[in-house]
Amino acid sequence: MGVSTESPVKGVSVVTVDHPPVNALPVQGWYDLADALRAAGRDPEVRCVVLAAAGRGFNAGVDIKEMQRDSGHDTLIGANRGCFEAFAAVYECEVPVVAAVHGFCLGGGIGLAANADAIVASDDATFGLPELDRGALGAATHLARLVPQHLMRTLYYTSRTATAAELQAHGSVWKVVPRAELQDAALELAGEIARKDGYLIRLAKAAINGIDPVDVRRSYRFEQGFTFEANLSGAAARVRDTFGKEA
Repeated sequence: MGVSTESPVKGVSVVTVDHPPVNALPVQGWYDLADALRAAGRDPEVRCVVLAAAGRGFNAGVDIKEMQRDSGHDTLIGANRGCFEAFAAVYECEVPVVAAVHGFCLGGGIGLAANADAIVASDDATFGLPELDRGALGAATHLARLVPQHLMRTLYYTSRTATAAELQAHGSVWKVVPRAELQDAALELAGEIARKDGYLIRLAKAAINGIDPVDVRRSYRFEQGFTFEANLSGAAARVRDTFGKEA
């Protein structure tokens, strides 16, 4: 369990999250993931990273139960900072990152997948932000990288999800495959990228990030301020306390 790294193909590093039952990460898990991604990107032998997950789905966001056990704000602050670091580690990885998404990709999962350079998804993958149903705000920055503006707003306000096929139609998912073929499809794309010159691919990643129209770090940090305000007001706890009690 936790975060593991392997290199099944020359030039490709696969970082896998395995935190049962739904890959909802505790505070330390976000930092562990950030560390693994940054280490993989620094490896001079690596030219592409695949971000994958074991189990039922790609990522279900933060561990709400860990937050419920904390009567103060330490876990909230830790989760905010941990997510910030993990999302940034994907975006700022020195080499391209391919997200291999299956099952649910929710909350923090959107931050991870949308900050990747490419997404390969299984045909059962769904993407969404249930933040308003969990007493939180955030990651609209990242959802806006996957779908057009008005669809992003509607998905955000309703907590609905979009399928991998729908995201592919919007151009944000590279390929949709049966679940059994997901790893091979992700490795195929990563292998194609990894065959490029290692020095040039790192320059390309830095150049593309440099012309990005949105500063994802600053934009997401702005959103996080409203998450903290919601907690100070008591609104977040009021909604969060219903988690796990839905009829």
